[in-house]
Amino acid sequence: MHLHPFDEILMLMAVAVLAVVLFQRWRLPSSLAYLAVGMAVGPYALGVISNLTAIHSLAEFGIVFLLFAIGLNFSLPQIHALRHLLFGLGTAQVLLTTVVVGLIAWLLGLPVAAAFVVGAVFAQSSTTIISKQLLDQGEADQRHGRLALAMSVFQDVTAVPFVVVIPVLGAAATTTLAAPLGWALLKAAFAFVLVALAGRWLLQPLFQAVAARHSPELFTLTVLFSSLVAAWITQRLGLSMALGAFFAGMTLGETEFRYHIEATIRPFRDVLLGLFFITIGMLFDPLALAAIWPWALLGALLLLGLKAPLTTAILRMARIDTRTAWRTGIVLAVGGEFGFALLALALDAGALAPDIAQIALMAVLLSMIASPFLIRANEHLAARLARGRTDTRAANGHGLPVTLQSLRDHVIICGYGRIGQGVGQFLDAEGVPYLALDTNLARVREARSAGRPVYFGDATQRDVLEAVGIADARLLLVSFDQVEAALRLLHHVAILRPDLPVMVRTRDETHVERLLAAGATEVVPETLEAALMIAAHVLLLVDVPLPRIARGIRALWTDRYRLLQELFHGEDRLLRPLEARNQARSDVVVLRPEVIQPGQTLAELELDATGVVVTAIVRHGQRSIVPLPQTVLEADDVLVLYGAPEDLERVRARLAPEDMAVPTPG
Repeated sequence: MHLHPFDEILMLMAVAVLAVVLFQRWRLPSSLAYLAVGMAVGPYALGVISNLTAIHSLAEFGIVFLLFAIGLNFSLPQIHALRHLLFGLGTAQVLLTTVVVGLIAWLLGLPVAAAFVVGAVFAQSSTTIISKQLLDQGEADQRHGRLALAMSVFQDVTAVPFVVVIPVLGAAATTTLAAPLGWALLKAAFAFVLVALAGRWLLQPLFQAVAARHSPELFTLTVLFSSLVAAWITQRLGLSMALGAFFAGMTLGETEFRYHIEATIRPFRDVLLGLFFITIGMLFDPLALAAIWPWALLGALLLLGLKAPLTTAILRMARIDTRTAWRTGIVLAVGGEFGFALLALALDAGALAPDIAQIALMAVLLSMIASPFLIRANEHLAARLARGRTDTRAANGHGLPVTLQSLRDHVIICGYGRIGQGVGQFLDAEGVPYLALDTNLARVREARSAGRPVYFGDATQRDVLEAVGIADARLLLVSFDQVEAALRLLHHVAILRPDLPVMVRTRDETHVERLLAAGATEVVPETLEAALMIAAHVLLLVDVPLPRIARGIRALWTDRYRLLQELFHGEDRLLRPLEARNQARSDVVVLRPEVIQPGQTLAELELDATGVVVTAIVRHGQRSIVPLPQTVLEADDVLVLYGAPEDLERVRARLAPEDMAVPTPG
């Protein structure tokens, strides 16, 4: 049965959506869902897709955009810092795996050419699966994740010589390989120089001009155009399209547009990567597997069982600590997509028999199916394999440079105008890491030239917030004065990090309640602060005593700002004026086990009706600012309360009655 191409696309999308939903419900990686879809609709199963060539061509762009995005995170300075470690380790891993696996295949009876092809195929690792799984697990920026990603990308680069060697294995003598291999390496070097120069002299000025137009549509078109042009250059040189996209990403990763480009390319990358996995699943032949499954399973076990310890041994020789070496080796043990391309080349050249190719294909495919589970368990497996082994080297010694480790526990400043710059200077003085976003290109360029961590990007876009590490941030500051934009940003924060404290600056008090209701932790009206400072100077000039002015400003602050309401008076409360004793203040209550019920939430305490607000909860020494109503309470939680004195006394009488007893004077 042949369907209309549009009907085929709709059916493919419907099955993919259903499969992804089911696999996510089962807490399985989406990549397995796409592989299952490909197996189901492929030519060896239902066979409902007729135009396989068009789908394969479109799916190839998923790899192009993936390598482009990876290149953004491996800019030229970072690659230069890793040159000794990465090139040495990457070359050793590929060569050693190819030689060892090829030798085993030769001993099992394969011809030399076929054994070499099998070794080259098994040496590849899936950058697609590794990067996606590490990102999903939040390990892409950890030391083993960075090292595994860097080495897997280098494997893609080393695939270029294999692409040259394998086609001539079936017809040419070994002595004829030197010239084409050297020519391919020269073309790769030329492509790198060409893309790097184009990025420096053409791409960066182009993006600066486009960003100045403030057109998201134009920016998206420019990102797609630049990545595809770089891919076209390397393709015309007879190299992989993905290689050119990687070079372009490396070049743009040095610019101020890095995070905005990454957020722009992400939707295209994710959709086309899903299509790529579907095409991989279409290669699966269940009938062939029934006949060769013992050899395919043995090949998969050989791939996983040899590659991990070989990679670990190489890393240990490079003085990487044992735990990190094992975690990296386990992640890199999986098979790779470029292995399928090498198999196709070998079949076309006659260097590999079809039955052997099917076994190798099934082995790599089985390892890729198992890879999400293997990568997910890398920490547990590494702990068991490294048990009893001690390292005399520092954990950070001879590993990835500190500059490659992404920000964690940082502050995100949205808007780098007067307010944002002032806050950034204070954070710098205190040694607090931060990252700023702004859409004013001239301001971003000036700040970056001064060494400030400022990037071009629209903070109201969800993908941009994810790219700058909102998942690991400690605070977000909205310093621009655009209420609707701030509300959109707060909406994204409520979805991505509902527990993240957010400070918002606004012009006046008109929109304070809307911003607080949208999830802002605190809203600071600019006109109020200006009025307080002007009033203070006016009162000083008319000879009002400074202590009286300070008390008045403090009273206004504590009545206005929730975070500043938490003022504890301690033993000086009896020394305060009588009129100040009735002002709202803060208090703390320790929840005893007999007071709360198991599973009781903060909302179930019904404190809102008493006029008392819970400004924070302290649990095991960790403070949670502005806790959510659905927060489940535990025994010995410390509630930080704010309210009128009489309201606080009533709440204390209910939650901590034993603290109400007043000792009789002796």
